[in-house]
Amino acid sequence: MADIARTADVSAIGRWRRRSSWIGYAAFGWAVVYGGFGLVSALTGTAVFYRAAEPLPVGLNWAVVAVAVLAAMAALAAVRPWGRRIPRPVVPVTLAGLCVLSGAAAFGLLMDMITFAFDQAVDSWTATANRALAAVGVVLLIATARSHRSAVYGTCPRCGAVHTSSGVRSGPEPAPAPRRVRVLAYAGAVAFLPYAAMKTTWALGGTFAGVSGAQMLAISEHNSASGVWLTLAHWGIDATALLAALGVFLILGLVRPWGLVFPRWTLVLRGRRVPRWLPLTPALIGAATLAPYGAVGVVYAALATAGVVTVSRGDFPTPGDALLVTWFGLGAFAAYGIALSAVAWSYLRRTRPVCTNTGAEAQP
Repeated sequence: MADIARTADVSAIGRWRRRSSWIGYAAFGWAVVYGGFGLVSALTGTAVFYRAAEPLPVGLNWAVVAVAVLAAMAALAAVRPWGRRIPRPVVPVTLAGLCVLSGAAAFGLLMDMITFAFDQAVDSWTATANRALAAVGVVLLIATARSHRSAVYGTCPRCGAVHTSSGVRSGPEPAPAPRRVRVLAYAGAVAFLPYAAMKTTWALGGTFAGVSGAQMLAISEHNSASGVWLTLAHWGIDATALLAALGVFLILGLVRPWGLVFPRWTLVLRGRRVPRWLPLTPALIGAATLAPYGAVGVVYAALATAGVVTVSRGDFPTPGDALLVTWFGLGAFAAYGIALSAVAWSYLRRTRPVCTNTGAEAQP
């Protein structure tokens, strides 16, 4: 039996080493593709960074090339023998910094996805491609950092503990989040109620902030809203209010046991729990988008309320009406985004796989 356990240990360790190497080379391949994308766009004068619908200077494209070059070097250092001669903190710190930069480049991807879902178009396909590539890079760089940490510090790539032998990975039992995390989730869900009420009022033909539902529908038609968006509006359903409801379902599912197990999906998932990446993917993308977007918006609204900056009235009768709508919208995004960040982190930790050792016990 001991020989069988040792054989299993060696086999499992070998698989994880191969996986770690594969992840590092995948990150290197992504860096080559991303760097080529940035180089071609810079040489052809095609902007990849946008603010709303306005392109930013093409010179910023070289930042993509710089990030890609550093990422390629860090990825190779994480998997090649010569990387062991580099001081331990350098590679993980570099990978962490590149994750932050790539995350900043991916900002706005959620908005692009929502726009495409309803309009079947985006403001700039080049900018969307840049955001999508950057988002892929964040995932690969994080995976590379984890595998590098495992190789350097001897921790288990699966559960993060230190093992003297390998083991069988298993998932934790479904459990609710701590009370403080649940409170944050409920607060984030409630924060969307004023926003959803405002949008639903317009969808049902009511008036808010000096604008009637008919006027808001005419504005949407003038702005070339998609057929799906207009059809939902004619049915008295606002698309963004519908997305807010999905967001509430997501954040509550991350803190309650029913968010981990969906028994009726056994045919699709072969009787297993919902993979943790399924709710984590929209949660992390949503948190990375809504939290900074909403926080900046709230600061802007606060400055406007104090009279430091002025707010354009846009499609509203007065600047005061526009400011009221800004508070309802961006305030909801900020509260929900911050709450979702904390809830997603808690879910990530609570659902982390654990190892049942075939040999010695895990060391703390």
